Amino acid sequence: MVVQFLGLGYIGLPTAAVVARKGVHVHGVDVNAHVVDTINRGLIHIVEPGLDTLVRDCVADGYLKASDTPVEADVHLIVVPTPFKGVHEPDISFVEAATRRVLPFLKGGDTFIIESTSPVGTTEQMAALIFRERPELEGHLYIAYCPERVLPGNVLHELVHNDRVIGGIDEASTEKAMEFYRLFVEGELHATNARTAEMCKLTENSSRDVQIAFANELSLICDRAGINVWDLIKLANKHPRVNILQPGSGVGGHCIAVDPWFIVADYPRESRLIGMAREINNYKSFWCAEKIKNAMLEFELRHGRKPLTALMGLAFKPDIDDLRESPAKYITQKVMQSEQDNFLVVEPNIPEHSVFKLTDVDDAYERADIVAFLVAHKEFKLLPWRDDKVMLDFAGVFRRH
Repeated sequence: MVVQFLGLGYIGLPTAAVVARKGVHVHGVDVNAHVVDTINRGLIHIVEPGLDTLVRDCVADGYLKASDTPVEADVHLIVVPTPFKGVHEPDISFVEAATRRVLPFLKGGDTFIIESTSPVGTTEQMAALIFRERPELEGHLYIAYCPERVLPGNVLHELVHNDRVIGGIDEASTEKAMEFYRLFVEGELHATNARTAEMCKLTENSSRDVQIAFANELSLICDRAGINVWDLIKLANKHPRVNILQPGSGVGGHCIAVDPWFIVADYPRESRLIGMAREINNYKSFWCAEKIKNAMLEFELRHGRKPLTALMGLAFKPDIDDLRESPAKYITQKVMQSEQDNFLVVEPNIPEHSVFKLTDVDDAYERADIVAFLVAHKEFKLLPWRDDKVMLDFAGVFRRH
């Protein structure tokens, strides 16, 4: 068997490596020449615990190789981004482009699986495209959708142990796709149709977004009421049927901050709660930026000089290097719009950034007059609380104001 992955990013590469570890020949395709070269040297271009060793071994053993060109294979997986176009409208052009690239290499009996987060109906659209261009494949190609549901920082474990929802365009396609995932997934496989599987992915992340929005809205209310939101949530969660999440500086990443818009775009009248949750979580980032700017103005009025402000964290969640859709990055950009001086930007999970000059954690913490915690990285949790500084803890590093 030869398995082909189109897209070798945060999901494509770990999944390709997990499959290759099973002794399956994996051909990875990516449009980025640097990514291809890095993988073929047994190295990785992303940060994920354990992935470096796994890729190195799979490449050395000859089971994993990368290229910028597709080949004939038995299973083809589309694992490319689905960004926005216009105002929060899902853009499936990458999925379509990947499908068109692999079209000449498809043959009867192959399995074609989309893993990219997609609007409902995308799998059927790609099936129609394939059969329109290659009509001889209709009835002889298995087409399915199977969304990933992994947590950055624990991807290799969750790819194997998490349950998977698998939906084909027909029952035969569902079963054929499940046959492939049984090669490496130890979690339970749940069969459905393609449209339900697509909506399932969007629903999971929309549910999380709504729950986080409640916590973030609660933090705004508590700020006005003079109540410690962390203490309040801890007490409320003592109720046996209450489980409120923790507030933060917003919601980021290429899943929870993006997927709900796919539902809102297609079903705007029916998705009012989902849309409002997105607005609340986006507003929380704006609110944090305004809090920082107000603290800077108050400091300048009180001390007669501009404060040195440390902005702690750029990643979209703790202890990863992923900055996609990051509220912390948005806040940093927002507060630094008018001036670039008097800021110390800290992100311990990346060595450098193309826009921001990064500062060491301890150095920034010691020098800053105002410290704004935007992400609860483990390095930040080791720092002592400082009463001699203006402390803005939006991420719950200290679980206090």
